[in-house]
Amino acid sequence: MEAAGGAVAIVATLIGSPLLRSRYNRWGATEAECRAALPGDELVPDPRMESTRAITIDAPPDAVWPWLAQLGQGRGGLYSYDALENLLGLQIHSADRILPQHQDVVPGDTVRLGKPGSPCFSVASVEAERSLVLVSAQPASGEPVPTPVRDGSGATWQWVLQPTEGGRATRLVTRQRNTHPDSQRLLWGIVEPIGFVMERRMLQGIKSRSERRARVR
Repeated sequence: MEAAGGAVAIVATLIGSPLLRSRYNRWGATEAECRAALPGDELVPDPRMESTRAITIDAPPDAVWPWLAQLGQGRGGLYSYDALENLLGLQIHSADRILPQHQDVVPGDTVRLGKPGSPCFSVASVEAERSLVLVSAQPASGEPVPTPVRDGSGATWQWVLQPTEGGRATRLVTRQRNTHPDSQRLLWGIVEPIGFVMERRMLQGIKSRSERRARVR
């Protein structure tokens, strides 16, 4: 059922992407959040594609952060449509608990989107309970692309936690900035709406896990 639901959402978004693009690239985010500078913006200074999305989580940043710290295949997973991803052989298994062995995330760590050889990111910077900045990396080696990315292909995946309600809740903001050659324009036109569906589910997955954890602490 999970895979079917994800597939339906992807097909609908692909069909409607010419009309929906400006909306799904700002899903959940306020105008101020879309305009705000975030850590990592400087790594792709002139993106060809950009999205800023956000969600409010009824839990403090210290209850949200551990789920971000363990992101990645072979770690805590991606908290999205695991069944759909695994139909593609990505070997994603999203955790429903905090994994202590994957909490000490540091610059240079590799965050994979699938089994080894799949697209991946390298941790560019990290400030615990505040921000996590990922930059695209070589699938085989995990070596990050040279930054700032001005020519060729490169992307960032930026995560920022902003306390709200006196620190009792968190505004989780994520941004992607991407540049690529003209020859990849059609490819990214397909990848972008698919990425939105997966990332929206991911934000919701982080929210539900964080709120559940906050209730039992």
